[in-house]
Amino acid sequence: MVQKLDLLLVNPGSRSQVYGKLASSLSGIEPPIWAGLIAAVVRQQGFSVKLIDAEAENWSPEYTAEKVAEEDPFLTDIEVLGSNPSASSTPKMTAAGEVARALKHKAPQSKTIFSGLHPSSLPQRTLREEAADFVCQGEGFHTIPLLLKVLKSNSDFNLGRIPGLWYAEKDQITPMESWAPLVNPDELPMTAWDLLPMGRYRAHNWHCFDRIDQRQPYAVVYTSLGCPFNCSYCNIHAIYDGKPGIRFRSPEKVVEEIDFLVKNYKVRNIKFLDELFAINEDRVMRICDLIIQGGYNLNIWAYARVDTVNEGMLRKMKQAGINWLAYGFESASAEVRRGVSKKFEADVVSRVVAMTQAAGIYIIGNFIFGLPDDDHGTMRETLDMAKEFNFEYVNFYTAMAYPGSQLYENAVKQGVALPKEWYGYSQYAEETLPLSTKYLSAAEVLRFRDRAFKEYFSNPRYLAMIKEKFGSKVVEHIEGMLKHEILRKFV
Repeated sequence: MVQKLDLLLVNPGSRSQVYGKLASSLSGIEPPIWAGLIAAVVRQQGFSVKLIDAEAENWSPEYTAEKVAEEDPFLTDIEVLGSNPSASSTPKMTAAGEVARALKHKAPQSKTIFSGLHPSSLPQRTLREEAADFVCQGEGFHTIPLLLKVLKSNSDFNLGRIPGLWYAEKDQITPMESWAPLVNPDELPMTAWDLLPMGRYRAHNWHCFDRIDQRQPYAVVYTSLGCPFNCSYCNIHAIYDGKPGIRFRSPEKVVEEIDFLVKNYKVRNIKFLDELFAINEDRVMRICDLIIQGGYNLNIWAYARVDTVNEGMLRKMKQAGINWLAYGFESASAEVRRGVSKKFEADVVSRVVAMTQAAGIYIIGNFIFGLPDDDHGTMRETLDMAKEFNFEYVNFYTAMAYPGSQLYENAVKQGVALPKEWYGYSQYAEETLPLSTKYLSAAEVLRFRDRAFKEYFSNPRYLAMIKEKFGSKVVEHIEGMLKHEILRKFV
């Protein structure tokens, strides 16, 4: 007799909704590391588990539901969280909801839980609006194994005693009584890489400008969980206990996983998932030293802040194969930055950019147009700053009121228009609807962003720099990227 599967994790597919035409070849396809971690934890506790990455497989919600119904697990966990937490959770909710509704139609007896950043931000609304039996608020490492034990035992155990669990009983929503305790990252097993379709993942195009045709294999590794800062546009704290904080994974564990990925999957391209990798100098140095000792020849990118790095860290990171650092500059205006609790001095930017370039590390400049105090002048100032520095790549985002962030709370209180569909929170969808500012409409912000993107990447000075550093083939790639028109409903 075949034993019934205990848990099936689903990463819902939403590439075309989230990225539009960019989904075909330009966007990265990142492994759902949170789903892989939960799978590893559940398996370690003796449960049987499988994982469907519908995003990587490019499966429709209907087809995904069919595959889930075929497996008929005790519990299906629809994990609404990608490898860029803020930007990849809420936009996935449309596809997640479609999977859950289709599954209820095909297998009404099926039990479904939603977990991830968006469900943690809006647990009651998720339970009310989606075809979910449960919602997990928090990381899920304690909540989901406990729920499985109860479901499998058919006991009358009080579900309200499971930390982090929301559920409905007789059409009444029972709120979570207590947060699940946060984990020590070193207590977690390694991500269940064997359950993931590793041949499907690919790095972002810019990550491989030095070898544009070698974007695979690709993996994501975390070295810490959480963030000690509290920027008002970010919602990352919603999946933890709602407060700023950071927990570190030991350098030895980090490099043990890198070693596994290199030896078993020939991975060279790696993203450090951390909200902020370059924060603790001793730790960064130790991780880098271990990577250098391993002789892996990696191509890594990670997040940093201009006020947390120094010259020694940068040199060591480059030696370890950290070839790209993403700095969140957000805005050239100190007033606009202060308005979202992002504080650093302008002279620090110039100094750190120069240090990073001297170390041989490429820079991804991250900027946000449409923050609450933005007007045409400050947005133009931000674009001019990016062009003056002439970074190897930039991400121009529009300000989104992601559920779980302070911007979202403010927008709801003030009655600001928000996207009607969850995938309207994507940066590249046709339905994208950013926040309006004190001075600009959402349409004006979005229009400026799309024009800024073209202006930056078609700038002759930028293309000349790219040709010098990476060659004509990458210039052709960028020129091809500019031919992809992003359809916008609200412009």
